[in-house]
Amino acid sequence: MTPKALIFDFDGLLMDTETTLLASWQWEWRRHGLELDPRGFFADHGGDANEARYLALAAAVGSAYDRTSSHTLRQAHRAVLNAALQPAPGITGWLDRAAALGLRLAVASSSHVEHVGAMLNRAGLLPRFEVLATGDEVPAPKPDPAVYRLALDRLGVAAAEAVAFEDTPHGAAAADAAGLRCVAVPNPHADPARFTTAALVLPGAAAMPLDAVLAALP
Repeated sequence: MTPKALIFDFDGLLMDTETTLLASWQWEWRRHGLELDPRGFFADHGGDANEARYLALAAAVGSAYDRTSSHTLRQAHRAVLNAALQPAPGITGWLDRAAALGLRLAVASSSHVEHVGAMLNRAGLLPRFEVLATGDEVPAPKPDPAVYRLALDRLGVAAAEAVAFEDTPHGAAAADAAGLRCVAVPNPHADPARFTTAALVLPGAAAMPLDAVLAALP
């Protein structure tokens, strides 16, 4: 079946904000003369994992740690890193081709709309998407399928009529639980072998034209 709509995750897929997140935390640890071990940094869910990260840094620094200052400085540093981001390689070509094919486009992200909307707008991508569905609008983050179901509801299409694009295993699991075929484009910090629910796994969006991607789906 030719899809009517494509639904994209945001962080790590449309733009590599996963790398800037890790870099901001590494910067903050180094500001205290420490090194962050990146193993286990990325959670197996789409929710906010920063509380545990702040607790780990506080334990490493000790009583001198100022959580408020740490948060403010890290967020400011990440904002500088995010401001330099461009759409991931191949993404603009996919979106251009989707528009030419008359496919409807949506974003389904566990992040809050303020983050997603601002980043898409800065990159000039926001007008391309008919629908945004974000984590602040649903009761649970991915791998819960709620945000994908919200995107489908707003598009007014059935799951069988849409294709999801994801960069994390828990995102691919959420798409599968919502009944969507999923194309996985693992971010630099995700293990491609873990995308067991994806219909197709690619090394990057530039690896295959959109027509070929859609033709390769079962």
